[in-house]
Amino acid sequence: MSESPRFGFVNFAETWNGRLAMLGFVIGLGTELLTGQGILSQLGLG
Repeated sequence: MSESPRFGFVNFAETWNGRLAMLGFVIGLGTELLTGQGILSQLGLG
């Protein structure tokens, strides 16, 4: 029995990529609300 690949453009990888992207977006918005600064300002780019 062979295992399906976990890297590349497969459902497993794309599902986790989407979940982590949503988590990062929510954390970014939360940090922006708490500090009153935009994300770029916090990074020193704005």
